[in-house]
Amino acid sequence: MLQRMWRTASFLVLGTLAACNAEAKRPESWVRTGPLGPVPARVSDRLPLSDQGSEGDWVPYEPMTDEFDGPALDPNKWWPRNPGWLGRQPAYFWPGNVTVSDGKLHLTMRREEVPEMPKDKGYHTYTSAAVQSKGLVRYGYFEVKARPMRSHGSSSLWFYHSTPEEWTEIDVFEIGGGASGFERKYNMNVHVFRTPTENEHWSSHGVWTAPRDLADDYHVYGLEWGPDKIKWYFDGVLVRWVENTHWHQALTLNFDSETMPEWFGLPEDDDLPSTYSIEYVRSWKRPKAQ
Repeated sequence: MLQRMWRTASFLVLGTLAACNAEAKRPESWVRTGPLGPVPARVSDRLPLSDQGSEGDWVPYEPMTDEFDGPALDPNKWWPRNPGWLGRQPAYFWPGNVTVSDGKLHLTMRREEVPEMPKDKGYHTYTSAAVQSKGLVRYGYFEVKARPMRSHGSSSLWFYHSTPEEWTEIDVFEIGGGASGFERKYNMNVHVFRTPTENEHWSSHGVWTAPRDLADDYHVYGLEWGPDKIKWYFDGVLVRWVENTHWHQALTLNFDSETMPEWFGLPEDDDLPSTYSIEYVRSWKRPKAQ
């Protein structure tokens, strides 16, 4: 009896410690509630909108900067797909949905099937689009001016990289511009899938609600990724920060559109084709950053 009581108490203590350890690894965070308030005026394109006074001493980082003013995607910087992923079923990443015109990058979602679509892997009915950087980056300031598609398909900007030892992700935004209840939600997240000391997926999600539908117009979305904090900006105003406890891995930069049936729901036929457009991506580093 005493032995059973001791074992029960031990399990309770170990369970409490495990819960405390799991809770301890979650980063501190903050997210804005209510309106933005005053937004900064753009004085120089060579600086982030949120730091027009260059308090961060930012230096342009050309490998992940693109004004998309050419006739096609720059093959030295970008893949017109995700080389390691076919897309979130049922939509299939199709390079034909990636175009550059009128000084913008466009990612389109369609109701269509293509011969290359592997139906045996769950892809059918829809094609979507992805663009991934050919290089990796760690830390910096990243800013895009974009308008999400008005459909149940997602319009996203995110960073990730996967190796056998480490797999982390930073989601700048995931927007369901035409999904009921999500039209004004600016979803931001960080994920840990595995590290050399952890093998459990967890995330820290935050959402700010805009005063108008995000698909109505172009807005400036910014991410400041530093060794101590990760910060999100909307039209130059801080809307979220997270303590950087895990995101020190070099990552790829990704634009994509996905079907997210369990979150935004499947696209409606009247929504498609629908296009997510990016006017520019600009990146900066601090002079002494690695």
